[in-house]
Amino acid sequence: MKQTILGMTALLALTLCGCSKPSAPTILKHYAVDDLDGLITQTGVTLDSEVSSDGSSSLRIDATTPTTVRLYETGDIDVSNAFVTYQAMVRTAGVEGKVYLEMWCQFAGEGAFFSRSIQSPLTGTTDWSTQQTPFALKQGENPTNFKLNLVIEGKGTVWIDDINLLKAPLK
Repeated sequence: MKQTILGMTALLALTLCGCSKPSAPTILKHYAVDDLDGLITQTGVTLDSEVSSDGSSSLRIDATTPTTVRLYETGDIDVSNAFVTYQAMVRTAGVEGKVYLEMWCQFAGEGAFFSRSIQSPLTGTTDWSTQQTPFALKQGENPTNFKLNLVIEGKGTVWIDDINLLKAPLK
């Protein structure tokens, strides 16, 4: 049900931007989360080999206060005229507040713009679910960096795994 709602949300976003139905997405970046290499925020984040969406390991965050966990930055990726989606598997336990994905797109000389998956935040205790947040890039819009974050507006335990940055054509 939740994946259907997410798919409908992505289709609605495409419709609102005047885009056609997306073709199968291409993986721009994949973070398997098998180690802490490249992870930006390491304080309060541990590698959990007992709990994983893919059977390997995941990142576990035990939040006692609201926090934004800076996960990865992609650096410059040559992409424009595309629908870019930050997608990850997320699980929660005892979360008081909201948990969602956040993606910042930096543009040279223009600043940074964000996309958040606030339409379907997680709260309480949930099993693994696919979370995603989209960003539509018009022709000529080519970010110099993508920042992938996890936002916890409250406290509780959150796991994140199988992180992807995907692209699909706008037309």
